[in-house]
Amino acid sequence: MKNIMITGGCGFIGSNFIRYLLTAPEFKQDMRIINVDKLTYAGNQESLDDVSGAFNGQYIFVHADICDRQSMETIFDKFEIDTVCHFAAESHVDRSIVEPDAFVQTNIMGTFNLLNLFRARKDRMFLFHHVSTDEVFGSLGKYGHFSETTPYNPSSPYSASKASSDHLVRAFIHTYAIPATISNCSNNYGPYQYPEKLIPLMILNAFEGKNLPVYGKGLNIRDWLYVKDHCRGIWEIMNRGIRGETYNIGGDCEKQNIDVVCMICDILDKMEPLKSDRPRRELIEFVDDKKLRPGHDFRYAIDFSKIQVELGWAPEESFETGLEKTIQWYLDHPKWVSLVQKKCGEWLRRHYKGEEPPRCCT
Repeated sequence: MKNIMITGGCGFIGSNFIRYLLTAPEFKQDMRIINVDKLTYAGNQESLDDVSGAFNGQYIFVHADICDRQSMETIFDKFEIDTVCHFAAESHVDRSIVEPDAFVQTNIMGTFNLLNLFRARKDRMFLFHHVSTDEVFGSLGKYGHFSETTPYNPSSPYSASKASSDHLVRAFIHTYAIPATISNCSNNYGPYQYPEKLIPLMILNAFEGKNLPVYGKGLNIRDWLYVKDHCRGIWEIMNRGIRGETYNIGGDCEKQNIDVVCMICDILDKMEPLKSDRPRRELIEFVDDKKLRPGHDFRYAIDFSKIQVELGWAPEESFETGLEKTIQWYLDHPKWVSLVQKKCGEWLRRHYKGEEPPRCCT
């Protein structure tokens, strides 16, 4: 690996991965990161402001859309790309229900475009790594875990578009023998996550004393993974994973949504009590998930024994310590939060024009 294209590097996981990569022992002085991002509402250059100056020459940002074949072809050749780590995606279930077209375009056609360009230069290529989600597997009951061989059963336009992109990568592996790997991860949390997602939304609302909307009764279960652990897992796969294989990256941390929200309330009550001394748990309000999120998956849980046995990876951060670090990060970065919230508001006004937007951003 010499010239690594990271798509969607200004997003949550992508920006954390770039930070991780630039300080990883295996990242040598003759290696470069080319961050390609369209800068939609969830892509923020501010997340990497300090990186640009600190790693001059090893980090390059290019404003481009992965669906634009001509632009991407220029980037592949100008920077002599030999490795792709593909994060770029529309990634929120609520938004996919309101506006599925963008998810089909970016997640399916964008991935197809990258694969075609990669295939045309296959002889010089080291790896195409595709980052995906556990949501492609659908919903679990009370027991069991998703493995790499679990049949796909997506429930939303978002998860269906990611499932499609996974299938495209596998098809290119088998049909064109491209060197590629896939990873499916559980729910990430940590610094620089866009405030529409559960944990940062609850942190910011709770800090300000606003209502905390929880779908249903909050009994839906997610497997939580600290973003730095995820980045470490991806890098292990890129360096030592078997080409053509898929690896699940999980947190071994199943939590009901209501328990996550209550933990956030309790931590914030200790850090920054409300002036009224009202316990933040009283801010919780339950909303109708059948209306706002039809097809809401009940439970996700990942079996990550394959990556643990083959590559020696396992999560290091506990949920309790990871959540405390995450809450502290948001409290310490009000400027970043203000910038992305303003960007979100502008995006909502442009796209919904008076219609009801996804609840996640209200």
